[in-house]
Amino acid sequence: MNTEIILNELEFKAVRSSGPGGQHVNKTASKVEVSFHVQNSKGLSEEEKELLLQKLSGKISAEGFLKLTSSETRSQHKNKDLVIDKLLVLLKENSKKQKPRKKTKPSKSSIVKRLKSKKNQALKKVNRKPPKID
Repeated sequence: MNTEIILNELEFKAVRSSGPGGQHVNKTASKVEVSFHVQNSKGLSEEEKELLLQKLSGKISAEGFLKLTSSETRSQHKNKDLVIDKLLVLLKENSKKQKPRKKTKPSKSSIVKRLKSKKNQALKKVNRKPPKID
């Protein structure tokens, strides 16, 4: 994953943010939306593209754009930095290949310990019942 190429491929859009801020919010476009086309990216390998399309299928639009927004601060520049960081972290985390799980068996002692605790619990419950009179 080449971050410099990815940063050049990003498309930014500033829109009016909602929430507290009074008249300032109504006049300025501080919310930043970033869109990134995963399939057309030259900063990602084919394997990384496939992984991202698989893992982020819910966040990628029908046109193939991954869109993120940030409106945490009143500053457009800070929001732009935040959304870039968010996008890069998302791409890095989801482009990693997971290691295959190795199946393991529980040890003999852990099996014995589990069965012993089950027996003790059952005895506890039995001893709480009133004795049967025949």
